[in-house]
Amino acid sequence: MVFLVFLLAGGLASHAASAASSDCPPTFPDSLGAFSEPNAPVRDTTGVGFRLSGSVRSALDCRPLATARLERWSANAVGDYDSAHRAMQPAGAEGRSQYATDVPGHYPGRPPHLHVRITAPGHRTLVTQVYPRPGQTAVTTPPGKPGGF
Repeated sequence: MVFLVFLLAGGLASHAASAASSDCPPTFPDSLGAFSEPNAPVRDTTGVGFRLSGSVRSALDCRPLATARLERWSANAVGDYDSAHRAMQPAGAEGRSQYATDVPGHYPGRPPHLHVRITAPGHRTLVTQVYPRPGQTAVTTPPGKPGGF
């Protein structure tokens, strides 16, 4: 099982000020990539073999963001981007979400990765990526140790 804590910076404070004044530094942003598309279907499964679960919290005060929206997209098992590997999911209670997909295939010039865009009212949008190691089906950020993964 994968456990991730995504932390969003507040909309009114600067990114650096948010991180400096909080015990919850924001998750490191990454590139959007060329294959982002709007209006992904609402679903929590796009395949099997890789599981992503965790919670979304505010970097300002570590509170869970149950109003967060998570968009995910990745290459399929052979390394091609397709609509079958796109999903949107509202966070549930305590900002939690669970998502199952295929292990992302090798896209030319990049290590296997999964894109994540998270939005929540009053917070900056976070775009980041998860990079599983070869054969890895779980990435763990222990509860109580928020931040990068």
